[in-house]
Amino acid sequence: MNRYPWWKYAILGLALVIGLLYTLPNFFGESPAVQVSSGKSTVKVDADLVPRVQQVLAEAQITADFVQFDGGSVRARFRDTDTQIKAKDTLARALNPDPADPRYIVALNLVSRSPAWLTRLRALPMYLGLDLRGGVHFLMQVDMRAALKQQVDTYGSDARNALREKRVRFGGIARDSNGLTISLPDAASADTARGLMADRLPSMQWTVETAAEGVRLVGRLSPKAVNDIGAQALAQNIETLHKRVNELGVAEPVIQQQGSDRVVVQLPGVQDTARAKDIIGRTATLQFRLVEPDTAAAAETVPQRLSAGETTPRMVGLKREVIGTGEQLKQASATIDSNQRPAVSVRLDDVAGRAMRNVTRENLGKPMAIVLYEKGRGEAISVATIQGEFGTDFQITGNFTAQETADMALLTRAGALAAPMEIIEERTIGPSLGAENISKGFQSVIYGFAAIAVFMCGYYLLFGVFSTVALAFNLLCLVAVLSMLQATLTLPGIAAIALTLGMAIDANVLINERVREELRAGASPQVAIHKGYEMAWGTILDSNITTLIAGVALLAFGSGPVRGFAVVHCLGILTSMFSAVMFSRGLVNLWYGRQKRLKSVSIGQVWRPDGGIPLPVDEAKA
Repeated sequence: MNRYPWWKYAILGLALVIGLLYTLPNFFGESPAVQVSSGKSTVKVDADLVPRVQQVLAEAQITADFVQFDGGSVRARFRDTDTQIKAKDTLARALNPDPADPRYIVALNLVSRSPAWLTRLRALPMYLGLDLRGGVHFLMQVDMRAALKQQVDTYGSDARNALREKRVRFGGIARDSNGLTISLPDAASADTARGLMADRLPSMQWTVETAAEGVRLVGRLSPKAVNDIGAQALAQNIETLHKRVNELGVAEPVIQQQGSDRVVVQLPGVQDTARAKDIIGRTATLQFRLVEPDTAAAAETVPQRLSAGETTPRMVGLKREVIGTGEQLKQASATIDSNQRPAVSVRLDDVAGRAMRNVTRENLGKPMAIVLYEKGRGEAISVATIQGEFGTDFQITGNFTAQETADMALLTRAGALAAPMEIIEERTIGPSLGAENISKGFQSVIYGFAAIAVFMCGYYLLFGVFSTVALAFNLLCLVAVLSMLQATLTLPGIAAIALTLGMAIDANVLINERVREELRAGASPQVAIHKGYEMAWGTILDSNITTLIAGVALLAFGSGPVRGFAVVHCLGILTSMFSAVMFSRGLVNLWYGRQKRLKSVSIGQVWRPDGGIPLPVDEAKA
């Protein structure tokens, strides 16, 4: 009756082993480290940088535990903070000969002390949130006026191309922050242009006004278009920030919208605010522009990206008109052209495609540049000659290697900011405060667990011991699952763990009291154990499902700390049902199940329903 088949014990044993393996890395702590990542979009960090970092450290007689390539950065781990700081200064001097134009970001970081064999099993510690690990917090504001201006500039180019395509005469197009003003010679041209603009640019409201010479067609952005442009700019900036920050290997960065024009950026583990600003400042904008051969007459001059073997940058003159921008880019990937040469395949949206078709038709044989702007500085990452008319889809070819085309495709598709942003608030949470938060949080969990264990063992005796062991197993499973999911643990998450302990033990209280009820009713100990678990299961399931619904609601609609609490809360409910029912019953079955003539169970006093003197459990016999 109260026996588990071998495969159930095998499942419990496997869960215990996995729980121990994936919980273990959280006890090793973290070591100081130095992280080397790309400081410019045109500089790629790969495994080839590892020997160079090792050489620099060896020449400075600095010993590292290891130097390895991890994702998009190279990390070197050290035994103490003094060595870490010395290594950082040494690497910064060696890798960035020109401090005014750094090619690499050399920043302080922390990495796990877990043994290599655990890492090979992908047994990694949980990430710690900003409030536990320390780090930097930025509140950034998006310049919505610049976003509107950029969109109006794009509309201006599209309006000019549309009028030329339909051969409508016009004097010029003036741009301002709210819209466009098109000068036309007569009312007939204004009517034709108005119909054309209403079809091509429906997000603008068009009116005809009388001017000193001829008429003017005035287009203004509708309120809905203004809101849509702002929302799109904010969403695109958040996506771009995710791409840039994730490439640096920062553990679980938080990048989320706050209000209508602000973005919160949290970088746990980064203590150097200046370097963190460099990370954020790496966001870039992209433009397609014609080249002006006469640099003296150019609207702007930028350096061209250096090729292999070059040391002196060449300056490229640019015409004023912007053909397309990064936010109009749909796809960019490395490919092979018809002559089996490495190339970059580019796809633009319809608006930029029409502009590109008109420009390339009129400028065959002339050079066009792709310009990447970072931190206010432009760099031509590609200058190619226009070989023929093209529009939405085209290829960029040249004397490129396969790796260069892959790099160029990455820069082309990952660099666009829809609008500039500025940091309006910043704060740093030191590691000492984070360590204090961790200490207090874990003390609350340990003290809560100890209090529960004392009560259960004192009130339910051996069944209380089983419940306490099951509670420890539940805590082990919860931490292991969070580690496997690489979840971020915050103070609200620790609070959820403490709450989970109370909720998990509640299931065992229901089971123990149900067993007592069966004993009071005269059932034999084996029958009482069986019915106690069977009858309590329905109540446990109902109560946990209703609590889980509330947790899922917090997970779906919450954000920030609320969401972190909800993740741990929901996982804790699931692990508690497994541990409180299946694991605790496995212990009871293992202890009592093989006793055929069981006469008593150690579950405390079984109180009489009439309020009389309580009977010892051994008197409740079959």
